[in-house]
Amino acid sequence: MADTLFRIATFNLENLDDDADEPPFEARIATLRPQLERLEADILCLQEVDAQHPVKSEPRILRALTRLLEDTRYAGYHVTAGDAASPADRHNPVIVSRWPIRAARLLRHHLVPPARVRLATADPAPEGETEVGWDRPVLHAEIEMPDGRILHVFDLHLRAPIAAPVPGQKAGAQIWKTAAGWAEGFYLASIKRAGQALETRMAVDRLFDADPDALILVAGDCNADLEQTAVRIIRAGPDFTGNAELANRVLEPLEQAIPEERRYTVLHGGTPVLLDHLLASPRLTERMRDVAIHNEDLTDEVEHADEPSPVSYHAPVVAGFSL
Repeated sequence: MADTLFRIATFNLENLDDDADEPPFEARIATLRPQLERLEADILCLQEVDAQHPVKSEPRILRALTRLLEDTRYAGYHVTAGDAASPADRHNPVIVSRWPIRAARLLRHHLVPPARVRLATADPAPEGETEVGWDRPVLHAEIEMPDGRILHVFDLHLRAPIAAPVPGQKAGAQIWKTAAGWAEGFYLASIKRAGQALETRMAVDRLFDADPDALILVAGDCNADLEQTAVRIIRAGPDFTGNAELANRVLEPLEQAIPEERRYTVLHGGTPVLLDHLLASPRLTERMRDVAIHNEDLTDEVEHADEPSPVSYHAPVVAGFSL
């Protein structure tokens, strides 16, 4: 039987919504559709896909995404945003697949309970502990490959390194009253990000428990580079765990095969950073053929932060495999 050649990509679409007046959605389509076509992907892991109400009393649907994918190679692909009754209004993870999606579920405190902390700077001081939950779920889909094997794909968007609110410590939407209050908010954001990563790693370990040769890909916007806490939690390399017997549970960052000067997905104030990742299980990694980051035309997210723009400030990452 001939090998199955396929490509998987991750792409943060940056607030995909056709309800907004600025920028016009037609401009977003004109900008994003060529990028999607260039990927030639069989499986797309998308982030920041907003959902819309066709009628106010009806469940939300992925109307903007449907419009974006019209007249592309992805029209007619299988689409999932998970097992909720309706997608969230903002920032859904969505998987688009050439092949059938056998099952899909959203993970959010299914394996890891919310953290509980006693706030140090809140004013007034709370009497007890405060629950710190994740902002967004992780999407896990089981995709039926042509040879009958199951490919497990996790699509995630981890919390950004932006300080979370602390009661009594904000003077305005972007203004903090004290440095300590901001610092505690930043600490809370890091808990959220690391917690999402931990839940992802625990879900991956359960798959390895059931099948040591499982085909697994974790894809998405991690808001962290390769050596920062969240990505290290998901990777669980033997140099982190100190246990060579766990090497068969490592998730390998596929983008490490790209030359360092090209290895970035966001421009932040002139600095190239790698925030978007494809992390693969050993059996999938050994079948990789190529990997690329389409970052040639990136716009700096800091320099254009206050103006509506049709572009995404993230570059897509795509890898090809032979299975």
